[in-house]
Amino acid sequence: MLNQNLKLNTKIFNGDVEKKSTREGFGEGLLEAGINDEKVVGLCADLLESVKMNIFQEKFPNRFIEVGIAEQNIVSVASGMSAMGKVPFVASYAIFNPGRNWEQIRTTICYNNQNVKIIGSHAGLSVGPDGGSHQMLEDIALTRVLPNMVVISPCDTLEAKKATIALAKTKNPTYLRVARNDTPVITTIETPFEIGKAQIIYQPENGLAKVGIIATGPILYNALMAAKELEKEGIKIKVMNLSTIKPLDKEAIVTLAKETKNIVTIEDHQVIGGMGSAVAECLSEFYPTKINFIGVKDSFGQSGTPEELMKYYGLDTESIIETIRKSI
Repeated sequence: MLNQNLKLNTKIFNGDVEKKSTREGFGEGLLEAGINDEKVVGLCADLLESVKMNIFQEKFPNRFIEVGIAEQNIVSVASGMSAMGKVPFVASYAIFNPGRNWEQIRTTICYNNQNVKIIGSHAGLSVGPDGGSHQMLEDIALTRVLPNMVVISPCDTLEAKKATIALAKTKNPTYLRVARNDTPVITTIETPFEIGKAQIIYQPENGLAKVGIIATGPILYNALMAAKELEKEGIKIKVMNLSTIKPLDKEAIVTLAKETKNIVTIEDHQVIGGMGSAVAECLSEFYPTKINFIGVKDSFGQSGTPEELMKYYGLDTESIIETIRKSI
């Protein structure tokens, strides 16, 4: 059942659940952050409406810079603005930001520990027909390896908005991963969010769970649907929303592993170096546990609808259910 303490969307399992993209949540959060703090500024790489920065630009034209198609330059400019006391939010497609400008992020932002927020939109398989060249499946690995960098992958539009507002109040270099396509709204305005804290959003009505699912990003919805279906078979499952990948909530992960002795990680990202790898690093040190990794396995994406791609790469609900059955 849903964790009632988190005040989640009670329509999650209904066919008419509201859907909205996490990139829209970022845009709404940036606008509110800008209203709250005049030091917040926006920089974009010629993708104003695509990354939903347009509402910030319309409200604060003097606090927005269109740098153009120059991703390596944009983060260097942002680093300088941060050094002068601003709180820059830099947005582009994830394949370019942090894909194309990783070295500049490393050297001008993380090495100097500058307070710049990197927004990677259209991440994962969600860009569908754009194909493998634009389906960024390596960004979590690229960013979590960087010293000083915080990495966040919100599960829905509301969590993306809350994360953006929270980031404006922190002092760390941060990567926020958002997607293009509309996905179910899992949380509500009242659902708490805290950087660095994982949440158990689904749990057995009674007794201990046999499997612990750890998911990050909008793919969390498929994990929930799988847990709900397996519950009918008597398989008790806990589902964790791990929206902050770095810093990792090690205590919550170890607690889940101790209860279930069986962990399944799910991410719209390469299995190698992704969220599942971070979980494995944690558990290998503190509580060695059997883990099944669900994600893209050492391959590039391809053209297709998001639904077709999720099924092809084993990220749809039915594939998750089959993996969990095998795990027990």
